[in-house]
Amino acid sequence: MKKTLFILLIFIAAALQSCEKFLDLRPVSQSIAIENLVADSLIYKNASELEAALAGVYDDFRNEYFELDYFVNGDAQSDDSYAGADNPANFQLDEYAIDATNTNVSRDWEYLYGTIGKANSVFNNTDATPGVEAARKEQIMAEAAWIRAFMYFQAVQLWGDVPLQLTEVTTISAELLPEIYPQLFPARASVADVYAQIISDFERAVAYAPASASHKGYVTKGAANAMLAKVYATIQPPQWDKVNQYCDAVIAGGYSLLPEYDMLWNNENENSAEAIFEINYEGTPQSGNWGASMFRGLDWKKFNTPSNDLVAAFDAEGDLIRKEASIIFLDVSGKWSDPYWPQITFPFINKYRIFTGNSAQNYIFLRLADIMLLKAEALNENGDLAGAAALVNQIRSRVNLPNTTASDKASMKLAIEKERRLELAFEGHRWYDLKRTGRALEVLNNVKGPNGSSLGYVVTESKLLWPIPQAEMDKNTKLTQNEGY
Repeated sequence: MKKTLFILLIFIAAALQSCEKFLDLRPVSQSIAIENLVADSLIYKNASELEAALAGVYDDFRNEYFELDYFVNGDAQSDDSYAGADNPANFQLDEYAIDATNTNVSRDWEYLYGTIGKANSVFNNTDATPGVEAARKEQIMAEAAWIRAFMYFQAVQLWGDVPLQLTEVTTISAELLPEIYPQLFPARASVADVYAQIISDFERAVAYAPASASHKGYVTKGAANAMLAKVYATIQPPQWDKVNQYCDAVIAGGYSLLPEYDMLWNNENENSAEAIFEINYEGTPQSGNWGASMFRGLDWKKFNTPSNDLVAAFDAEGDLIRKEASIIFLDVSGKWSDPYWPQITFPFINKYRIFTGNSAQNYIFLRLADIMLLKAEALNENGDLAGAAALVNQIRSRVNLPNTTASDKASMKLAIEKERRLELAFEGHRWYDLKRTGRALEVLNNVKGPNGSSLGYVVTESKLLWPIPQAEMDKNTKLTQNEGY
């Protein structure tokens, strides 16, 4: 008996050649319409196919969104860096002049929802796959749920209300069109509904993900607890008791700070005790990080040029250790000019140091210092100034800085904000931190450039969300545009 068409929302073979760093399996091909000749055919016919599909979902952490745009979005839109390079789409992000046809905005929507679709396919079809032990099924569904939630957490911070797609379309026919049309072209779900799903998915990962893995590129309970802490710090109003709870779960999970800050970036301590979730690369044509070459090199002007304002913040704090680990100044005479920096002392990001060819440079997305400072926020908001100070001082002592002088809740809040900025520079956090704390407009509209001059940014509340891509609006009439666009 012949069914119609199955759409397997799995992976672009040309872009995702190998998954050795993940499950040593190759993902199956992407978005291929095939005829299913068996009435009861399964999406994944055995354990190997299912594991390959999961490997393909993981491999999306090595696409353009996470190799480049994740950092551009989090840093170039903040006071930490200028757009750099020569991409007009990036200039729009840097100058808060984004429009609905911005190519970065469009491709990021496609990347995030592409991965969501792949995660949905794994999550929804794992239970029916034969030959897989029940415990492993729970783990696979937990890992897929975590990845889906991670993508939605990106999307809801970028656009606010976004479509909430939890199922995949497997069969297309004229008879089923009324049923599947809402799946193909959904309306935007509320921020509250999206966060409810995100929390549900991360909670599943806390329950069923493994406690540890062979390296930090896999979902674990620690990664799930860390993300729940970040989610509860981001939702409005923040739930500080929950933030504290999940931070404690991470801190109790066997992670520890590396003794020296630079050890995080010298490429000799990959998947360290401090890392919670880290994208692994092997430096091969199949598993190389091309994104690292976007941030440093003398062959062309790179993305995310460190800002005058950030350099001044390091200098004002006397924070030489983190400054030198984060920023390197090089002579670019005869190569390009820049309105912000002289050619003889032009800054580049220094955290990603293997930046040529098929780089083996790993990216750390979650680490313990981030969670410790998030817990400090929660303690401070709940009135425990001493507890917050102890955590901040622990972070500062690693880089030979004296204890914080913050003496009340308001000053401690600013001290933690500053500490997060210097500790986590160029790791894609700053813009989101400013947004979630309600500080974005005040900070960004007062950013200083060369010689303390104002950069003249005019950031309004509506600019803190991106426009829905025009291409998506054209395809889906149920989508509405964000205010101000």
